[in-house]
Amino acid sequence: MNFTEIALSRQSCRKYDPSREVESEKLKAVLDAAILAPSACNGQPYHFTVCSGEKANEIAKHVTGAGLNRFAADAPVMIVISEENYVPTAAMGAKLKKNDYRSIDIGIAAAYLTAEAEAQGLGTCILGWFDNEKIMEICGLSKPARLVITVGYAPEDYPVREKKRKDFDEIVTYL
Repeated sequence: MNFTEIALSRQSCRKYDPSREVESEKLKAVLDAAILAPSACNGQPYHFTVCSGEKANEIAKHVTGAGLNRFAADAPVMIVISEENYVPTAAMGAKLKKNDYRSIDIGIAAAYLTAEAEAQGLGTCILGWFDNEKIMEICGLSKPARLVITVGYAPEDYPVREKKRKDFDEIVTYL
């Protein structure tokens, strides 16, 4: 699968087959890809906490507020991406340029992770709606969680939805 094929088929999976476990070698491949993601000053200001079994069930309880993300309860794996400290050069750049490089770097790592998951035949959904304090407590984190990613297998009959995107000319300018 080339990158464009991955981009066309990858979608936010909102239905999981709870009877199918994620193989450890596939999970390792997904995490290896995320670790390869570029980051400001190669600082990698994030940490991945992989939750499965009862820990995934605990996390699921805290990503489903206000009726959102109910599908997460069936995902066998939750990957919590938490923020870590900048390396000194990135910290200086962030302060001087008033830019939050950690959020950018976490987003890039999440993109690599979810793209590799698609290549491995896994479904993912990136969640930003969660109870940070509870997630930090469950995972034993001292720094804030920024994203929770559900990982698992979609049911066999789960359709690939048509991509709805803005027109190219609306979001691209050549100068």
